[in-house]
Parts: sequence; C-alpha cells; structure tokens
Amino acid sequence: MESQEFNVGEYVDQMSLLLDLQLRDEYRDGVVTNFERIKAIAQLVNSFPLPEDVEAAPVFEP
Repeated sequence: MESQEFNVGEYVDQMSLLLDLQLRDEYRDGVVTNFERIKAIAQLVNSFPLPEDVEAAPVFEP
C-alpha cells in the first residue's frame, strides 16, 4: 500500500461538498490555513506514545 501525503486544500474542498457548505472563495484560504494548523497539532498529539496501562478517564477533571 502506497502512502499518500494528506492534501489539506483537497480535504477542505471535498468536505465542503460532502457537507453541502457554500464556502466562499475569499474564506477558503483561511479555512485551509486553519486546517493545516489543526493537522500539525494532531500530528504532535498522535506522535506521543501512551503506555499500555493508561485508561481513559470517564470525566475530565483539571
């Protein structure tokens, strides 16, 4: 299986079609920029290894 790079612009275009969102051209670049930031944050979170004995808390308590 060949790995493909995630194209944020294509994702935004496809999701706007799927969700029937009328994304104006003047807002598209800003939306793509925000999704690129989200992607960077998600990569950081997903790269952090968790020990096998960690359990999810049913309620978040800071």
